[in-house]
Amino acid sequence: MTRSLVLAAAQLGPIQKAEGRDVAVGRMVRLMEKAHRMGAEVVVFPELALTTFFPRWYEEDISVADHWYETSLPSNATAPLFEAARKYGIAFHLGYAEKTPDGHRFNTSVFVNPAGEVMLKYRKVHLPGHKDYDPIRKVQHLEKRYFEVGDLGFPVVRAPVAGHEVNVGMMICNDRRWPESWRVMGLQQVELVMLGYNTPSINADNRGFEAHHLRVFHSHLSIQSGCYQNACFAVATAKAGTEDGHELFGHSIIVNPQGEIMAQATSWDDELIVADANLGMCELGRTTIFNFAKHRRPEAYQRITDQVGSEAPAVWSPVRAAE
Repeated sequence: MTRSLVLAAAQLGPIQKAEGRDVAVGRMVRLMEKAHRMGAEVVVFPELALTTFFPRWYEEDISVADHWYETSLPSNATAPLFEAARKYGIAFHLGYAEKTPDGHRFNTSVFVNPAGEVMLKYRKVHLPGHKDYDPIRKVQHLEKRYFEVGDLGFPVVRAPVAGHEVNVGMMICNDRRWPESWRVMGLQQVELVMLGYNTPSINADNRGFEAHHLRVFHSHLSIQSGCYQNACFAVATAKAGTEDGHELFGHSIIVNPQGEIMAQATSWDDELIVADANLGMCELGRTTIFNFAKHRRPEAYQRITDQVGSEAPAVWSPVRAAE
């Protein structure tokens, strides 16, 4: 029996700082209605989908930013999403800012089934940006201030989705640029990776000198190579457009295990893209080129877990070369 899913990336246009959660949730519910009409069975929303990207703004007292965080799901504000999922029989991925009962703050995503049950939770591991106010930057990127490093690793769960059991995992934004994120899930035979992002069109770390077109290229390159090297599908969903005066590049995509883009958003607005995923496609890579059991050599990879920063190699010398 063919195991197939209809996947949807529900890209969001900008969410302005002055807009409440009711505005964002209303837009997401309309996208779920459209997803239902288009036959989608899994809908993936972006990172921090309920609010503007608030780490742009510095607060000396972090508690002043508490109103951006969710303390429970579903809440009164997010309940319409869960109701829409039940109504349409759709599973969904949601990115949001999480504050735990004991006061920890994470950049989080969850995968929810149509009954409203959280099947998987992930907390962002690779936090970009900086912790303290940087007077040189035109735009702050304070994820390291507002979030802790995720403490759940990169879990994969075999989840019932649309009548099938599917190996699902998640990552968030900057995680996609790190091959370790993909490989840890690949080692768990992940079939579907869901990820959301809010990526600016300008690389502030590079003081604006990275070519604009390369921002999209590098994003797509990371996702396509991750899918190919780990034999999985990915739904990568963006926030897009000019949000509080800052441009997010969008370009949401759905990618297959061959690394091919199956669908791509073409606007900077709310947009739904859909693709049919035959999960059997994951088997080719997993049983041939990327048959890990046959070809991986962990004994040669010790640096990956033992070392954090890069280190320069020893200087070549004839004596050392002869040893």
